[in-house]
Amino acid sequence: MIDVNKAIATTVKTGKIQFGANSALSSAKAKKAKLIIIASNCPPRFRGDIERYCELSEIPVSIYKGTSLDLGAVCGKPFEVSALTVKEPGDSNILKITEA
Repeated sequence: MIDVNKAIATTVKTGKIQFGANSALSSAKAKKAKLIIIASNCPPRFRGDIERYCELSEIPVSIYKGTSLDLGAVCGKPFEVSALTVKEPGDSNILKITEA
């Protein structure tokens, strides 16, 4: 079992990521993501669309147990992050969270 918060923080520092539901949706449509993490309180219409396009594009989706404010804090950002798109994991083992 990996520490999700630590893996996210490492990915933010060493990998390539994008913040926000709109960029997550665009990445899912274009099949340009390795993983998408959605906050537990992401608006239902965004969450449903992201999950649908990820399923079609075979991109793994993980639901973060905390709120968008918690996800923003883990990323070291002073704002809410409703969705996080991982394009490159960097030095982290973030891609293993979908195996759990």
